[in-house]
Amino acid sequence: MSAASAPAGSDGQPEPARPDDPPGPGAPRGSAPLPAVAAPREVPQFRFVRPPGATSILLVRHGESAPARVEEPFPLVDGQGDPELSPAGRDQAERLAHRLAGLPTGEPLAAVYVSPLRRTAETAAPLVRRLGIEPRVDTDLREVHLGEWEGGVFRFRVAEGHPLTLRMRAEERWDVIPGAEPAQRFADRVRAAVERVAGRHPDQTIAVFTHGGVIGQILSEATGSRPFAFTGADNASVSLLVVDGPRWVVRTYNDTGHLHAGFGISAETLT
Repeated sequence: MSAASAPAGSDGQPEPARPDDPPGPGAPRGSAPLPAVAAPREVPQFRFVRPPGATSILLVRHGESAPARVEEPFPLVDGQGDPELSPAGRDQAERLAHRLAGLPTGEPLAAVYVSPLRRTAETAAPLVRRLGIEPRVDTDLREVHLGEWEGGVFRFRVAEGHPLTLRMRAEERWDVIPGAEPAQRFADRVRAAVERVAGRHPDQTIAVFTHGGVIGQILSEATGSRPFAFTGADNASVSLLVVDGPRWVVRTYNDTGHLHAGFGISAETLT
């Protein structure tokens, strides 16, 4: 019998290896028989867990802003309309603060970010007062620039059914508006803002108070959807995005449970 041959049984056939037999000549050094693993009797449904190093971002659309008036255009900040919150918007901000001041996970908000436009800072104000923190301003979180339709003109053009608003919706592009921010430039700056704030807060939850167009752009990129698929976020709504490096996961969209008990399906005007 050769050195590699297995011992033969009484019928001349090799005997099967026994659990206590030493490893054969072809087995790696130090190898041992694997213990039997019992199959589980039941397996619960898996739940999503934020990956290590990832960031949870609460995307909050600002509260309802003041109405546009023909005789009183919105003041401009760097060429963009900057209305204050309406009384309804201030009430929404208080309700939102009550909701976010105590997250059900027990995890505190590590930071609050706002855009340079005051309607986001005014919406965040009741929350940051409760938390005792200062909001951080990120200019790339500002709304898409609407060119010649800034200062409240956009609302009037939408209300009157201007042909360019129909084209804007059909093509799902803001830059059909004269002088509006080019689509790729808008997408690039919004992505940069998300990557920047997420990079500062691994394993933490933050709140980003921003605008309907920005939230729509973020969630469209995260899901690979049509550009305007998520532009209907309600005022003071909350959407949850988990950023894990290049992987963006949408966990919640347009949560308004803090504003009313009913389930709403109607979209609101963007800006």
